[in-house]
Amino acid sequence: MPSLCTSLTDFFVEMTAVSRSVMVYGIDLHARLTKTLVSLVSDKSRDPFEPSRRFTVQRGWSVRMNIVIQVVGSRGDIQPFVALGQELQKYGHRVRLATLDVFVGFVKKSNLGFYPIGGESKELMAYMVKNPRLIPTVKSLREGDIKKKRVMITEILKRCWKSCVEADVDSQEPFVADAIIANPPSFAHIHCAQALGVPLHMMFTMPWSSTKAFPHPLANIKVGEIDPALVNYASYGIVEFLTWQGLGDVINKFRRDTLDLEPVPTSVGPVLAEALEFPFTYCWSPALVPKPADWCSHIDVCGFFFRDPPPYDPPTIIAEFFRTGPPPIYIGFGSIVLEDSAKVTSLLIEAVQLCSVRAIISKGWSNLGGGHPEQAGDVLFIGDCDHEWLFQHVAAVIHHGGAGTAACGLKYACPTLSKYLVDAIQILLAPQTQTAAKSLSLQMANKQGVNAAVHSYHANLPFESIRCNIIHDLPATWLYKKASIRLSKLAAHILVEEGVISYETQPIHITNRRWNSVTSMSSVGLSIVGNMGKATTGMLCDPYKELKRTKSEGTSNAAHGAATAGRMTAAGAKGFGRLYGAIFKGAIVDIPLAAAEGLRAVPKLYGEEVRDHGQVTNIQSGFSKAGKNFAFGMVDGFNDLFVRPVQQKTARLTSKTASATVSIVAYPGEGICKSLRLAVHSGTRRNIKAHKISEGTYPSQRYALDKEVVGVINAFELLRSEQRRILTGF
Repeated sequence: MPSLCTSLTDFFVEMTAVSRSVMVYGIDLHARLTKTLVSLVSDKSRDPFEPSRRFTVQRGWSVRMNIVIQVVGSRGDIQPFVALGQELQKYGHRVRLATLDVFVGFVKKSNLGFYPIGGESKELMAYMVKNPRLIPTVKSLREGDIKKKRVMITEILKRCWKSCVEADVDSQEPFVADAIIANPPSFAHIHCAQALGVPLHMMFTMPWSSTKAFPHPLANIKVGEIDPALVNYASYGIVEFLTWQGLGDVINKFRRDTLDLEPVPTSVGPVLAEALEFPFTYCWSPALVPKPADWCSHIDVCGFFFRDPPPYDPPTIIAEFFRTGPPPIYIGFGSIVLEDSAKVTSLLIEAVQLCSVRAIISKGWSNLGGGHPEQAGDVLFIGDCDHEWLFQHVAAVIHHGGAGTAACGLKYACPTLSKYLVDAIQILLAPQTQTAAKSLSLQMANKQGVNAAVHSYHANLPFESIRCNIIHDLPATWLYKKASIRLSKLAAHILVEEGVISYETQPIHITNRRWNSVTSMSSVGLSIVGNMGKATTGMLCDPYKELKRTKSEGTSNAAHGAATAGRMTAAGAKGFGRLYGAIFKGAIVDIPLAAAEGLRAVPKLYGEEVRDHGQVTNIQSGFSKAGKNFAFGMVDGFNDLFVRPVQQKTARLTSKTASATVSIVAYPGEGICKSLRLAVHSGTRRNIKAHKISEGTYPSQRYALDKEVVGVINAFELLRSEQRRILTGF
């Protein structure tokens, strides 16, 4: 029997020539780039299936946190996170949903905090329909769609950051995120988490983690002679690589200009989320798609997220339509923006008439039925209508394959299918299809998806390190380094006001992933060449831009001309400085560092674990890591002469001792660069500090009684004394 949950993609392509509803990356397995990327994917299987952390970590949750949920998508993408936010609020969390401006009413009616991140859903969906493949169409290029999309993503990135630290738009109550939940298309999540030093948890309605079980949902793969399981696994990295090629510069500009963070290297960007192993929860039912065996314990499949259905009174015309005949079928394409909605409308009406059924057709963003009367015989065209109410009254659902619509249809046992529309309608109404839909609905009914997701979320949080050591139901956002005491905004404010301490936060570090000496050197080489190219372009173009700007102002006196010449000279000098900096840093720091890390990674090729000597964050840690890598590299390299197989002796000795030697220059250089960067780029850290202090002093955080102040100070002094006793032995 056909699958119960497929999209109308094939029907659109074959019957109406409307492109796919999502951007699908056509992947040619015979292309040189694809073969290179596939070759980087290890064929080594993961350990046997690991149980989810929500099953192995059993505990309640008592820490009340500020959680921002960043989501980009259509109504069907937003609604599951509304349900999640409502469930999180039951645990005392303050939840803010940061999403596209158009959903402000929907979110606020659900009693959640809202932060607008710009963007326009209709424009995003229209772009995807016009560009179903990786290469944009000539029409899109001519109309400037690519530039518009990049500008839109730039705005979304900036506003996502503001959603982490800015006060509530309406009440002006301060808000600084203690944790971030996000779906992948919001793009800012990892970078905001790094800047704040807070936990990140990814959640999504589509598979986004590498697996051999099925390919990436946006990859249109033509399987060739390569093992299909390996191709499936590689498709995730390939899609991420292609996405990074289109948006990597936008994201790195956001990191540099907004967050004061270093750029993410080209070799790291596409694999960043998987390399850091952030927790990932998928909101679909395991009854529909079970969790693949090669997904580890930090990845979970919890079930569809359903909110408590709100009270709903349908419009009179809809209620009357249900009363006057048998249950109709529902047809709707939600957020899909069709280029020829009139033609699709005619095809839908014709198919309904051929099947002799009644139908409710949702107008959606494409305004299906435009020009037709609201009701034409057995067809009723409707606007926005609550699916959770509507799907309890229809016989079947035909839709665009959106996650929200699919979940709601299956919840209420509505068969969901589509390929050729007339055949599809007949299959949907067949008794065996109805029975299968009811069976799947019953399996889903036994799963509390949103409850499981919240349990998964809490199970993946570092409970002991996330709560304040003094006020235990508040999260720690400050660290008193001298005694490693974690403090909440309120506790820190009390202690600062009393002159006991000062502030400092905990960062998240992103490490460049080195495959081996060859790929690491080639990667850094490309980065250096790219930086030199940008700098050279700036040297040539920036002075001209200054001249052009002056001409547009229309001023031509001598003083203004001298000022223009000065600005042109400064622009050219700035470009020259960037060029010199790229050459100097590349030769003195980047190339030695890539060589040291690449050579250090060589033993992984033989299955050996590589020693972790920690992160380089400043000058001190740079020299420390250099010393450790030199000492252990030399010792381990010469030890291998006696304990390793003959064919591996030379390779291991050479790689370890060479890495040890080069690291003497590489790691201190990296530490010096990071210390200089921290000294120069500190605006974001100062901004975060100011927002945290503001929230700590807000009336909602008040500590009215003197005994509360005294209690916090006494608890802190006791902890500090205890830490001092442990360290000194007295």
